[in-house]
Amino acid sequence: MVLDGVREFNKRVLNPVMKLVAGQKYWYAGVIEHPGRLSGKPHTTPVVIERVTDGFIIPLPYGETADWVRNVLAAGRATLRVHGATYQAVKPEIIDAPTAFRQLSPRRQREFGRFQIRDYLKMHPSAEVPATD
Repeated sequence: MVLDGVREFNKRVLNPVMKLVAGQKYWYAGVIEHPGRLSGKPHTTPVVIERVTDGFIIPLPYGETADWVRNVLAAGRATLRVHGATYQAVKPEIIDAPTAFRQLSPRRQREFGRFQIRDYLKMHPSAEVPATD
């Protein structure tokens, strides 16, 4: 399947390169840091992270069954690095496109809609750990 090939290429080739720049101030992509479900080992995954009024929205082009998504849902928390800032985030939940679009800018709605992304991860800033720059 073509999507599996793209996913494998991204995981093995693109993601290691993206991790070098993701999360930096002027880069479009961020990084989500999360513990593994079984190992507890820390993992980092480059993702697009959009700041919204009450938290963060991350598009899920591979759906909610991607390993990193399952890790975040199991842990109930993650560290987000985006545009040069680091945030502790909690309460991950899967939301659908209409719910996400109500919170996203028209530009992002067009971009994510063009790729027909159906699932999104919503997270909220942690009250216990303040955001840092």
